[in-house]
Amino acid sequence: MRLVKLLANLGYGSRKEMQLAIRNGWVTDKYGNRLKADSRTAHEDILFDDEPLDPAQGVVILMNKPVGYTCSAKNQGRLVYDLLPDRFRVRKPALSTIGRLDKETSGLLLFTDDGTFLHRVISPKSEVPKVYDVSLDRPMTGTETDLFASGEMMLESEEKPLKPAELEVIEERAARLTLHEGRYHQVRRMFAATGNHVTELKRSRIGSLGLEGVDEGSWKVVSEEEKALIFS
Repeated sequence: MRLVKLLANLGYGSRKEMQLAIRNGWVTDKYGNRLKADSRTAHEDILFDDEPLDPAQGVVILMNKPVGYTCSAKNQGRLVYDLLPDRFRVRKPALSTIGRLDKETSGLLLFTDDGTFLHRVISPKSEVPKVYDVSLDRPMTGTETDLFASGEMMLESEEKPLKPAELEVIEERAARLTLHEGRYHQVRRMFAATGNHVTELKRSRIGSLGLEGVDEGSWKVVSEEEKALIFS
């Protein structure tokens, strides 16, 4: 891919602006040599304004989403994309969330521009486990563990029972719930069906990939080794 197109696709600016950036010497290799529009340099060796380029197409990003942010690029209010560099909004292919967390849910959120990878993660056939830390309004009754694991639990307006889910009781009002599917507001609806109310909800893990080392509101690029953890 020509350098101008590469930079434009990564969201650094229009092709015209990138042509100007190259002429002005803002695009170099890691040794400080100015690049030309037809230069053939490895992606990881290119610097823009003395900073390494953003990851190439196929990137996966992990964010520790705070409460109060919406998983959208278009809605009004605070959006998860506000926590990423502005240019990430205009990358081509577009950067999309892998599933969603509602506005009042925090924790592990993934983004990618790789459609095949996105569908692999969210496909019901993959049954990728997702772990949620839950705080509740009132003590649990003691029946929740068996109910959630039964594979027979029905949610209101649903026609298919939920897949078995594992509940680990931490305290009488705190639990860790592992799901193998993703339905609309599923965790909140499951506890509501037992007469309880979720007061705090955080996704802490997808597969074996967790939030270690990523502070709330921060993000990182997921390595190939970490991608594999999602399916392990």
